[in-house]
Amino acid sequence: MEMTGAQIAIEELKAGGIDIAFGIPGGTIMPFYDELLKANFTHILTRHEQGATHMADGYARVSGKVAVVVATSGPGATNLITGLLTAQMDSVPLIAITGQVPTPMIGTDAFQEADIYGCSIPVTKYNWLVKDVREIQGVIREAIRVAATGRPGPVLVDIPKDIQTARAEYNPHAPTAGALPAVRQMPGPEAEGIEKLIEALERAERPVILAGAGIVKAGAAAALTQFARHAQIPVINTLLGLGGFPGTDPLFLGMPGMHGTAYANFALCECDLLINLGARFDDRVTGKVSSFCPRAVIAHVDIDAAEIGKRVRTHIPVLGDVRDVLRVLNQQVKPAERRSWLEQVESWKRDYPLQYGWDGSIKPQYVVEQIQEITGGEAMVSTGVGQHQMWAAQFLRFNEPRRFVSSGGLGTMGFGLPASIGAKFGRPDKESWLIDGDGSFAMTLVELATAAMYNVPIRAVILNNGFLGMVRQWQELFFGKRYSHSHYPKNPDFARIAEGYGVKGFSVRDVDQVRGVLEQAADHDGPVVMDFHVSPEENVWPMVPAGAGNDEMQLAPPSPELAR
Repeated sequence: MEMTGAQIAIEELKAGGIDIAFGIPGGTIMPFYDELLKANFTHILTRHEQGATHMADGYARVSGKVAVVVATSGPGATNLITGLLTAQMDSVPLIAITGQVPTPMIGTDAFQEADIYGCSIPVTKYNWLVKDVREIQGVIREAIRVAATGRPGPVLVDIPKDIQTARAEYNPHAPTAGALPAVRQMPGPEAEGIEKLIEALERAERPVILAGAGIVKAGAAAALTQFARHAQIPVINTLLGLGGFPGTDPLFLGMPGMHGTAYANFALCECDLLINLGARFDDRVTGKVSSFCPRAVIAHVDIDAAEIGKRVRTHIPVLGDVRDVLRVLNQQVKPAERRSWLEQVESWKRDYPLQYGWDGSIKPQYVVEQIQEITGGEAMVSTGVGQHQMWAAQFLRFNEPRRFVSSGGLGTMGFGLPASIGAKFGRPDKESWLIDGDGSFAMTLVELATAAMYNVPIRAVILNNGFLGMVRQWQELFFGKRYSHSHYPKNPDFARIAEGYGVKGFSVRDVDQVRGVLEQAADHDGPVVMDFHVSPEENVWPMVPAGAGNDEMQLAPPSPELAR
């Protein structure tokens, strides 16, 4: 049958299992939007294209599905860049569909023309500019495959307006031709590498697992739990790997690195075998590479060959899907008792717990603890980026994957609010909470209008300290307390702003009100913003200074007020 380019694109999205898109229409994408309406395709109209990208990102992270964001040409398309790079750094499967000026006008500086194809090359896994309507079917089909295959990532499809309205024959059963070499199916895991890993494990007395987001994306959480318990190996989860191993399991050591737990960093410094499963040795994890795991044989299992040996010397590389590798390990590794090592780890956990002072003000860590109690660890929690993000990662416990939604690689402030909205669309059966800072929240708060328009029941918690908190902490510790332009002495009234958007708002300054407000919000049928005015100069501890090794970690300074 004959269809327009826009119709073909939508049919291929539907055939790929995609039934929702986030975005904003504009001049060059109007033919696509017109067909979207006729196709009865669910679309979430946002207030900014960056917000739309983060919503699609949040949707993909919690659902495991490929997400779609749509924008017009020029500024609409370039507003996607931050969201695309966020998805790229964290390996999130996402398709951006952008309108482009008609093909005869490309290169003429036409109104709202931008070379989004060129702009998006460094921030996507792959991209296309479609100049022939007969290519659309194959391109959309390949875009879905590229986004989801191997190491997931964002792709972009730029479609000129005249190509959207041009017509071509469409056969939904036509085979796909010309699969991209970069995303060919992975071979099975390397047997030689796995054999070496098993031999190293049999010799090891102090092994540790470092589990990253690859565990979550591969659907390998259950296999990891089985392996760790079977072989009695403590597990450290990276920021994006949280939930990949049960946070309440005795073998769980929390997060490593710059703001990781002290006992996770001690274990990294003392282990004799580190098994990296789907983590990319981020600099916030390793600190100074020359002093990272100084006594350990390092094994690295990853689906991306480019990650193995990129930053840390790897003694045992294993290229493959981490779930396949764990399946082999669970079949071949012998059960073990590591009493001495586990007792050492337990003593670190007992002697160096996460803690904070107590002076009668609202402590941000206390608010996070109360959220943990109220949700029972069952909710999805999104964050912005900064101190609040680290407190959430430290004090929340996730027993399942795809519950913690946060920008890891890029560290995108403003990510949290739109991501929490997208997460609710991705998993409507789960509560969606947001833990944000005042600086981060203000960057995308316009999306409260989206939450209100669709009555999305997100519970937004602002840990408002009137500072760009992490910047202030670094200025305090490393710049002689010179708080250069990191202070917001006149923050807006976020609760009243929320009310202006039609969202229920709370402003909380009394610690005795914290629990009650959180419980009211949990019971509210609609979006809520809770603005907690927290202790303004609270720091995140422990801390590994930038450029230092994990063995140079600073614990919280001694304080007689430490009571919790």
